[in-house]
Amino acid sequence: MEYGCQSMVGKIKCILIKRPSEAFISQEHLNDNYEQFNYFGCPDYEKAAQEYETFEKIIKDNVENVYYLPKDERAGLDSIYTHDPLKITSKGAVYFPMGKALRGGEYLATEEYLKSIGVPTLGYIEKPGKMEGGDVVWLDEKTVAIGRGYRTNDEGIRQFRELTKDIVNEIIVVPMPHGEGEACCLHLMSIISMVDRDLAVVYSKYMPVFFRELLISRGMKLIEVDDKEYDYLGSNVLALAPRVCVILDGNPVITQKLRDEGCTVYTYAGHEMSFRGTGGPTCLTCPITRE
Repeated sequence: MEYGCQSMVGKIKCILIKRPSEAFISQEHLNDNYEQFNYFGCPDYEKAAQEYETFEKIIKDNVENVYYLPKDERAGLDSIYTHDPLKITSKGAVYFPMGKALRGGEYLATEEYLKSIGVPTLGYIEKPGKMEGGDVVWLDEKTVAIGRGYRTNDEGIRQFRELTKDIVNEIIVVPMPHGEGEACCLHLMSIISMVDRDLAVVYSKYMPVFFRELLISRGMKLIEVDDKEYDYLGSNVLALAPRVCVILDGNPVITQKLRDEGCTVYTYAGHEMSFRGTGGPTCLTCPITRE
């Protein structure tokens, strides 16, 4: 099994996703659980399944090897967002006990499945450390930016630094703002999505000045998302390959800006499966291998 994903933009060769039938389970299950998971209203199960069919087709049309995470009692509604419990490096997967308590055991289910298909484990972030995949952004193969906020703490970053010391040259710690509060999901990937090595969609309002200046100094062009489209996950853009990307339908301004930069942009309706759970296309996917 080929693995290793120290990039946000290289062409995805292998990917892990999870269907609503294995995460949301049923309308009754959603009715009973959406409030404790802090969703923006209860998802409509049938509509979510339809939305996912479109999203899944985009993935299958662009990625050679697609793997499906099965249903597991250790994982709840949020397990549809396969990106967050881990990062897969050239030496194996690093698993996270996530900052959202309801997702605390999710990484165990993911690890069991990935081991079964040949992805080894490099290590774990152990409590009191905490970390979520949405806070870890590879600027290049040897440089990683990590958002330090409510979901990822200093101890988690220290442990990640130790685990990856042989494969990472630099870790840039990016302080995250309070935003809409501790209960809300604000990751570093909420405010930056790289779509090529020199192009990124950003929400600068929540970005520290030093980090924004750093990106520019590295030769990166920043495409700004506005407030309205940020609220509809417009800054959450998945790069399937350099300048080939996926974005939630309903964000026409940033979609056009991307196309103006020569990007191929796929869109999917995702109000039920993405917006309500604050999980855009990057969150819905865990790339196993990128070129």
